[in-house]
Amino acid sequence: MSTRNEPAAPIDLDALLGPGTSFEGTLAFEGRVRLEGTLRGKIVGDDVLVVGPSAKIHADLEVGTLIVLGGKVEGNVVARDLVELHAPGVVIGDIVTPRLFVDPGVRFEGRCTMASGAASEVTTFGAEEPRTETDITG
Repeated sequence: MSTRNEPAAPIDLDALLGPGTSFEGTLAFEGRVRLEGTLRGKIVGDDVLVVGPSAKIHADLEVGTLIVLGGKVEGNVVARDLVELHAPGVVIGDIVTPRLFVDPGVRFEGRCTMASGAASEVTTFGAEEPRTETDITG
């Protein structure tokens, strides 16, 4: 039984680039990776990439799922499964994904193309119903 005073269950991570660290080059990963530091280059992985509040990413991304919990991403994103953008996150670049979730307060500058061949769904937090879109400009 859970109580309010119990800590939240830890998130299973396979790798972490913590605050104050930086990396330049190509980051290829498997599993769930969280970035809190600075990364410049390219990111490639089939699984989940979590961008934390202190992250500064200057890279093109090819991932399974991208979750932006804050921080800043400058570069184009291709996500095979899902992109979640949570406030106060900033994304400057184009996004290609079959599913997109955008929280109020997110700054998104770019185009979003919903991947063809799959049901494309855009969800805005607080919206009455999800909308189906083929192209969104921000």
